[in-house]
Amino acid sequence: MKLLNKLAAALAVGMLFSAAPVAAQEVTLRAVTAFQPGSTVARPFERFVEKVNAEGKGLVKINLIGGPSAIPPFEIGNAVSAGVVDMAFVTTAFYSNLLPEGDALKLSDYTMQELRKNGGWELINELHNKKMNTWYLARTGDGVPFHLYVNKPVTKADLSGLTLRVTPVYRAFFEALNGYSIQTPPSEVYTTLERGVADGYGWPIQGILDLGWHEVTKARVDPGFYNVDVNVLLNLDKWKGLNDDQRAFLNKMAEWLESINAENAAINAEEVKKQAAAGMTVYTLEGAEREKWLNTAREAGWAQVMKVAPDSAPRLREKLSKN
Repeated sequence: MKLLNKLAAALAVGMLFSAAPVAAQEVTLRAVTAFQPGSTVARPFERFVEKVNAEGKGLVKINLIGGPSAIPPFEIGNAVSAGVVDMAFVTTAFYSNLLPEGDALKLSDYTMQELRKNGGWELINELHNKKMNTWYLARTGDGVPFHLYVNKPVTKADLSGLTLRVTPVYRAFFEALNGYSIQTPPSEVYTTLERGVADGYGWPIQGILDLGWHEVTKARVDPGFYNVDVNVLLNLDKWKGLNDDQRAFLNKMAEWLESINAENAAINAEEVKKQAAAGMTVYTLEGAEREKWLNTAREAGWAQVMKVAPDSAPRLREKLSKN
């Protein structure tokens, strides 16, 4: 909390000295991203900021303060909830302490466009409103699966004997298949693999080469599982303080941001080519082993949601899952 108070004071001073005269209606939103600027994960939000600033003159401007160096990723949920920043681009895994139900978003079988039609978005937004004091504006990551990356062979849906670097996203899944899990910050993954402390790790199909991890990774396990969720959140008080035109404009921009999720299939395919060119091999599970892999991922994931959020889990599964 002391860190957030210091950040709030620093940001307030910065706004006093950097603010330029603007139209009376225009509001400036202070935003932060949990991901390294310029990285594959960060790019959709950076494009969103550029589009908002180009088309929102007189209505809305976004001041992108920075990435993890501005606010540590696991503090960003608290920061946007408390109004230290107005907007955040962050995955639910980084604010599960505030919203345990967020763990369900990775399990969605539907696109965001479908969730906006079937009531799923309303439920997700309601939970963010009540538990985080935030407005759930948009989601990126649709169509971007996670994979297990390893330095030892995996030929069946059994991870016995493997030590795997995990996050809460896939810990339950890997442990259900007898893997031994350890948790480290992303900044330590390279050395953890280089020194043989871990035999592998989970990560999306995108971004391995950005991080340089391909240098210490021998193989990827197919198929992928789950769906990446990286979300645009607004402080709820700030959202309510916007006028109708400003909210309508941001909703329009959110629709655009979610529409470019359609680009992920081509980006994924390019990432696969880059991984192969870097010398990574692929262990492909087929038949019964493939089915066991995917079923275990799904059921272990939902069991974890039921464990941490028993009141919300049934409603979330009804809206997000086809199974």
